[in-house]
Amino acid sequence: MENKKKKLSAYYKPYKGLFLADMVFAMIGAAITLVIPLMVRYITGTVVLLPIEEASSTIIRLGIFMVLLVIVEGYCNYFIGYYGHVMGAKIEHDMRNEIFGHYQKLSFAFFDNQKVGHLLSRITSDLFDITELLHHGPEDVVISTIKLVGAFIILLMINAKLALVAIGFVVIMLLYAVGMNNRMRGAFRENRARIADINSQIEDSLSGIRVVKSFSNEETEMDKFEEGNSRFVASKKRTYRFMGSYNSGMGVFSTLITVGSLLMGAWLMMKGELSAADLVTFLLYINNFTEPVKKLVNFTEQFQNGYSGYERFLEIMSIAPDIKDKEDAQSLDRVKGEIQFEDVSFHYSENKENVLSHVNLDVRPGEYVALVGSSGAGKTTALKMLEDMGFYCVDNLPIRLIEKFVELIKGGGTEANDIALGIDIRNPEFIGLMSEVITQLKQEEIDCKVLFLEASDECLIKRYKETRRSHPLSQGQRIEVGIAKERKLMAELLSKSDYVINTSQLLTRELKAQLEDILLKGFDYKNLFVTVLSFGFKYGIPTDADLVFDVRFLPNPYYFESMRPLTGNDAPVRDYVMSSDTAKEFLEKLTDMVTFLIPHYIDEGKSQLVIAIGCTGGKHRSVTIANALYEKLKGKEGYGLRLDHKDIEKDGRRK
Repeated sequence: MENKKKKLSAYYKPYKGLFLADMVFAMIGAAITLVIPLMVRYITGTVVLLPIEEASSTIIRLGIFMVLLVIVEGYCNYFIGYYGHVMGAKIEHDMRNEIFGHYQKLSFAFFDNQKVGHLLSRITSDLFDITELLHHGPEDVVISTIKLVGAFIILLMINAKLALVAIGFVVIMLLYAVGMNNRMRGAFRENRARIADINSQIEDSLSGIRVVKSFSNEETEMDKFEEGNSRFVASKKRTYRFMGSYNSGMGVFSTLITVGSLLMGAWLMMKGELSAADLVTFLLYINNFTEPVKKLVNFTEQFQNGYSGYERFLEIMSIAPDIKDKEDAQSLDRVKGEIQFEDVSFHYSENKENVLSHVNLDVRPGEYVALVGSSGAGKTTALKMLEDMGFYCVDNLPIRLIEKFVELIKGGGTEANDIALGIDIRNPEFIGLMSEVITQLKQEEIDCKVLFLEASDECLIKRYKETRRSHPLSQGQRIEVGIAKERKLMAELLSKSDYVINTSQLLTRELKAQLEDILLKGFDYKNLFVTVLSFGFKYGIPTDADLVFDVRFLPNPYYFESMRPLTGNDAPVRDYVMSSDTAKEFLEKLTDMVTFLIPHYIDEGKSQLVIAIGCTGGKHRSVTIANALYEKLKGKEGYGLRLDHKDIEKDGRRK
């Protein structure tokens, strides 16, 4: 802790002169606010009792002096407001350079495991919180301490009894402020988490906007965003409730201090223990006495925000680069351009299996060598995803040019090694030529794989309607007609495809994962992708279900109030359902049957298999069994696998 604070204070060092000046002007400004009420006391209690001529000249001199004090105070506030912020901006500049430079040294593995939004927050909002603390923190502490201590001493000197009354209210006010501040802190923390979720969701959605539009997932994205946005509004409402209580409470206490002091002062005046001038002065000091309390309470939140941001800053700075210079490393004055790799191996941190093993490579000066491999994340259409994976992509290339294109690649016309071509029915030469070209390429021993993307009629119709596009083969007729023609034309190509992916219910990340599994990891799906789907019978059987299993005979957690709001993803529900011998036996028999059926579906040429498991609401029993079946099937070779819970959120509205 001490080392962290020492390192944090070190950022003041280049600007220590400016920092000291800032503190001096802060102290002068605070002192002036304490002096002026004393001058008012002197005028109202002493000067007004002097002869008129003497009183007039004294008031003029004091007036000029007070104006000068106000001007000095104004300049002090200007210096604090301008140069103090300039100092904060310079410190922020230094820290931003430091963390950005550190980003440049970190490995690809670090960025693979980080979201861009989070990295940006470290270099923007976190640094802002830190520099706000470094700038305003010392100022607020100095000013508040001077005002609080000074006002307290002066109030005691004016009248001890009256001061004790004010102090009593201030103590209650302080306790209230601390309690409400703790509540607001929790609410602010929740707000930051919610806005981080929204930012992350926006980043994912906008970066993959092409895919969203291509698959007509706008509604789904809007639903997800609305859910996150609603949670943010709810947390905001909670925050504003606490803020309203805090501000109104502090206002009430401030007024009560004034009212209490006025009533007590009036009583003391009647007893002859307090003069009118002293009461006026006392009331003027009330604000100087209560304002620092508010600032010090707010400072605790400012300190926590700033120091939390600083700890997150240190977390990044503490990550050591994977590649470091040796202690005796020397700078190269003359670089010839020759590069040598000798026995180089590499693996990602999450995977101990080497991606590169014992590689030796010599690159001569002036020679270009392209290393093409898997890249991290693709977020666009299928071609864009492949492009991000390192493929050289060409969309809608005329079929007659494919062979010429291959010759160009083979002849060294490009450095591309992995090629992806996008072909669709709009290509005028599609009919009859595509199969011929594929056969020819394979005869020439060119590693050519055909990846066929399909979707259900319902899904295709929805996409065309939502995008307001006409089907290229509909020719002014209904969309269904164009889809039917296309399926007939595509039938032969479908049968010759190496991989078939049904995109009807795939999310962007799921499509990307399948492409990576097939093209990068070499998984052999044999054209079958299995979806284990939970649903609620009350909402209808899924229209795309191939196998439907009813698990309403299993014990129902819904009848237990503690488990009713939970789902099959929660341990209490899962344990309750699976505690039944019937559930265990059913799961084993279901697994045996599905395992038996899948190879036969593969042999039959089926591309998509949906196993639907239903209970009443699709929340408890069906989710539990679907999860369990998914775990049983996971890791099997020969097919792809995904898990989906269709109605898990719908039943959440039932109380």
